[in-house]
Amino acid sequence: MTEKLPLEGLRVIELGTLLAGPFTGRLLADFGAEVIKVEPPGKCDPMRNWGKAKDGVGLWWPIQSRNKKSITLNLRVEEGQKILKELIKQTDILIENFRPGTMEKWNLSYEELSEINPKLIMVRTSGFGQTGPYKNRAGFGSVGEAMGGLRYVTGFPDRPPTRIGISIGDTLAALFATIGCLVALQERNASGKGQVVDTALYEAVFAVMESLIPDYLLAGYVRERFGNILPGVAPSNIYLTKDRTYIVIGANADGVFKRLCEAMEQPELAEDPRFATHQQRGENMKVLDALIEEWTKSLTAKEALKILEEKGVPSGLIYSAKDIVEDPHYKEREMIISVEHPQLGEFPMPGIVPKLSRTPGKVKHPGAEKMGKHNEEIYGKLLGFTTEMLKQLQMDQII
Repeated sequence: MTEKLPLEGLRVIELGTLLAGPFTGRLLADFGAEVIKVEPPGKCDPMRNWGKAKDGVGLWWPIQSRNKKSITLNLRVEEGQKILKELIKQTDILIENFRPGTMEKWNLSYEELSEINPKLIMVRTSGFGQTGPYKNRAGFGSVGEAMGGLRYVTGFPDRPPTRIGISIGDTLAALFATIGCLVALQERNASGKGQVVDTALYEAVFAVMESLIPDYLLAGYVRERFGNILPGVAPSNIYLTKDRTYIVIGANADGVFKRLCEAMEQPELAEDPRFATHQQRGENMKVLDALIEEWTKSLTAKEALKILEEKGVPSGLIYSAKDIVEDPHYKEREMIISVEHPQLGEFPMPGIVPKLSRTPGKVKHPGAEKMGKHNEEIYGKLLGFTTEMLKQLQMDQII
């Protein structure tokens, strides 16, 4: 008998658009929650059209909306708000990522919704959180990355701050929002009460910034941009090989560094006073990196990585999409999966993280290709609306 998915039985209403809120919904849906995506009638989530497309189909949307059901509902009008409140009576989690005050403007505050359903958990993601002097500011992930401290330390010292090549601020916020949601669910098991999960984009970024603050307040040090290195941590860099390929080597721990020296057939470097300890290697980073790259340049990337693997030195290629697709480890771990898309056929997408041994998540379908695909199912079966009622609501542009 197949085990139930761990979040089966939970109903989630997903409001909002684009990245942070919907990514939270995706994570919950991966593990079995019934996630109902809400879009305004006639105005789709822009994510449907973002990124590259094939045959007119956006290639990002099926990943972000996988496993979700789709309904349309106009929350700007009273009738739409009433319908949402009816759904809330049978909902465990509400996800929204509007600017603070929007839900209140629509008469959908947590206070109002929790009167209808005291067990409701409301997951709120915004640029700066639901309180504080910046709460009303618009905030995208890029701003969160900047004000959370990440952009300042990303890039090279002789160039302006740069971004990471993905929307990491939104993704981090979604991960923290999901953690908060699961924590609130666990607490609800004891108290029987829901609560608000308040996640700010800048705070999600700031939360992963390591010792940035005590470095400054206690040691007077402001972390700067250093490209591919971390100050005081060596060797940990990218190194050019004979075939003009860069590889990553991380061998800053004492034991690992000794193994690197053996791999380079220069075991004496491990006892060299310049490199014998973590601190000394950090102080002599440039000299050490030059010695390592002299060795890597004498070998192809494949040759160097084979030697490093045999010696147990953390190392690897800098993967492109092509490298990822061709890698057997990705395949074995089911990190690239395919689901059937109604227009494109087999659709490849990232697998599920993390891996659960007994009740792993599952991707059942690539999301709804049409807005409101599940209107009849949700409004008809869940709320008991008749076909005539649904037609009238559609004519009135409520759904």
